Amino acid sequence: MPRKVYLTFFAECVSWYYIKRKFSEIPGYGEKEVLRDVHVTLESGRIYGLLGRNGAGKTTLFNCLNRDIRVDGGRFYLEENGRRRDVTPEDIGYVLSTPTVAEFLTGREFLKFFLDIHKGNLPETRTIDQYFDGMSIAREDRDKLMKDYSHGMKNKMQMLINIIARPNILLLDEPLTSLDVVVAEEMKQQLRSFKAGRITIFSTHILDLALDLCDEIVLLHHGKLETLEKRNLDSGEFKDQIIAALREDGHE
Repeated sequence: MPRKVYLTFFAECVSWYYIKRKFSEIPGYGEKEVLRDVHVTLESGRIYGLLGRNGAGKTTLFNCLNRDIRVDGGRFYLEENGRRRDVTPEDIGYVLSTPTVAEFLTGREFLKFFLDIHKGNLPETRTIDQYFDGMSIAREDRDKLMKDYSHGMKNKMQMLINIIARPNILLLDEPLTSLDVVVAEEMKQQLRSFKAGRITIFSTHILDLALDLCDEIVLLHHGKLETLEKRNLDSGEFKDQIIAALREDGHE
């Protein structure tokens, strides 16, 4: 039976000042709140859809979890068998909407390098071609330079190394938005097969995608989080309420 792990995170406030200072060092942005009173507990073995409009703060929340942005107050911790500990960088896998890969390497070289530097720390060991087979990466693509990969192929490679590492928490920042139908469906199947024993948070602004893939929905609006029962989402009236809530958020 897969182990049960719980992620709890709460942040009193994340201000725009800290975000701009972190990424651009430009002063004078004031103390506008981007996130406030964020508090939720998530359970392993489930895919959570983090649903919000563009600019609502989904990526900001991920960057707080990943320690790229500091919060004004609060903490993030994991709980297993009644024991709590703070989330560490080793707990987190992060799949970006714009994939970042070493384009000067072939797919095979990139994967071999990843396996070599994590040797002894990986929960299971397969051959390189077995890993490629699991992600449906064609044999003719495995020895191509990754600079010649499509966006979807780069995203597959980014997803593959996170699947191999098996982090406790997998953050997915709009990873399917620009993929074609076939690749997007392959990625969804991989995520469903990967979810046991870990917490997967899938950020999107597309309601139908969240309903199709995710076990539960977490709505981010007005800088706060609200967990929704997915069984209620079969109701057209309930969907309308979600859309109305997101429309009130005032983000574009």
